[in-house]
Order: sequence, then C-alpha cells, then structure tokens
Amino acid sequence: MAAKQLGLIGLGKMGGNMRERVRRAGHTVIGYDRNPEVSDVSDLAELVDKLEAPRIVWVMVPAGAATQSVVDELGDLLSAGDTVVDGGNSRWTDDEKHAEELGAKGIGFVDAGVSGGVWGLKNGYALMVGGEKEHVDRLQPILEALKPEGPYGYVHAGKVGAGHFSKMVHNGIEYAMMQAYAEGWELLESVDSVTDVREVFRSWQQGTVIRSWLLDLAVDALDEDEHLQNLKGFAQDSGEGRWTVEAAIDNAVPLPAITASLFARFASRQDDSPQMKMIAALRNQFGGHAVESAKK
Repeated sequence: MAAKQLGLIGLGKMGGNMRERVRRAGHTVIGYDRNPEVSDVSDLAELVDKLEAPRIVWVMVPAGAATQSVVDELGDLLSAGDTVVDGGNSRWTDDEKHAEELGAKGIGFVDAGVSGGVWGLKNGYALMVGGEKEHVDRLQPILEALKPEGPYGYVHAGKVGAGHFSKMVHNGIEYAMMQAYAEGWELLESVDSVTDVREVFRSWQQGTVIRSWLLDLAVDALDEDEHLQNLKGFAQDSGEGRWTVEAAIDNAVPLPAITASLFARFASRQDDSPQMKMIAALRNQFGGHAVESAKK
C-alpha cells in the first residue's frame, strides 16, 4: 500500500503514540500540539501548508469546545477534497454537525472511535469508523497502520456518528465490566475464609469465562499494591458513560448494569453520602436501628 501523508493534531498520550505507530508503518506524519517540545510545526496553518493535497488531518483533542475550535479553523484552512478525521471522544451528535459544516466546503469528515490507550503503540488500536465510503476509503493506509495485526480490530461501522456511537457503547460496557470485577474483589476481601484474593484473581486468568484484558490489568494492579491501600476510592467518568445512558433512554433500551456502574462512580465521590444519611435516618425511625453521629 502506497505511503501516505497525515496531519495529526494533538500529541498527548494517545496522539503521540499514534504518530509513532503510523511512522513505523512507513507513512509521513506531521504533528501539531500546543506543546512546542513535541510539535513538528508552529501552528495549524503551517501543518496544512506542509501537506500535499488531497490532505488528511486527524484530530486527537478533547471533546467539545476544543474539537469544535479545531474543526472551525481547519474549515478555513483546508480545501475541497481534503478529509478531516475526529479521533477523540466526541459525542456522535457533534459529528453530524461537523460533517455538515465541512461538507458545505467540499471537505470530507470521518469520525473514528479509537481504543487502545497507552498500549496502542505496541498492540495497535481498535478502530470504529463512521462516514461516507469515499471518505473512509481515503484513510485505508492510515487505518491499516493503526489497527492491530490480523483480520480484526477495525470496522466501518456506518454513517457519520457511527464510529463515536460505537466507541461510546464500548466504553459503557467497559464501565460495567470494571464495576463487576470491583464488586467481586471487594466481596472477596471482606470475608475471613479467603486469604489470598490476589491469587484468586490470578487463577481466573486461564480457563474461565470471565478472563479478559481487564482482568489481566486488575492482576497487574494487585501485584503493585496487593490490597489497593495506596489508592483513594474515587473514580471519574469520561462522559461517555453518561451519553450511553442518555442514548438508552432516548431509544427505550434497558441498560441496568451500565447505568448502575455509572451511578457507582458518582457515589465514589462522596466522602459522606447524603443518601446514606437519609437511609440511616429512616432505618432508625421505623426500626430503631442504630445510627452513627457525624464526627465534629
């Protein structure tokens, strides 16, 4: 497959490794980042100027205002026949807006859900892509460079927005899987009869139906800190879990496990849960159950 040129905007943990992986495949990558120490060019205008038409520019910046700003600027800098790829974690409804805005200028738009994290440079990135076939076809050499080796790891999921929608659902499933491992770990840690929880988790890595890469990572974490004593029980959410639940409501699709896992993250941010105060008060009122006083 002939070598391609790629402009890549955003050279953080994901973008920087993606630049390196594409270069290792023999393609030319010109990267831009606000951090001049990692950037190949000084601004977006220089990046566009260094690319030969028809240009491919891949955006890896935070979703929302940052992505919108870059898309707006590229819309003024690029020409008809060029293609913009949003590989960040944008909401799929933003993709439809961006495709319409750029399409009015003859610029193609593709949304790409990218999964692989810090391991992507070595293992490749799972790619879920949305957009018109003619625009996706232009990207094939780059997609082949980024995806894992072998027949799997890439899909043209459908129309504009389909890539990010698929990645959103992927992340929702990820929330629920992590929550299940976490709940099982806490229950094992809570009983006296199980004396080596870490090795129980390790025993699940071979031959069981719940083995997975997430399980492998859980074992790695327990190897570093056997009882997770050095961590605070606080978990952020990227936003995609919320969007997944919202989409489920819009489409009347029940997602009890994913929804519960999202709410569990919200609960993790409460040092002293207001809900639990009400539950404790009610239990005391109707059953005389003991309550604990708040520390002064």
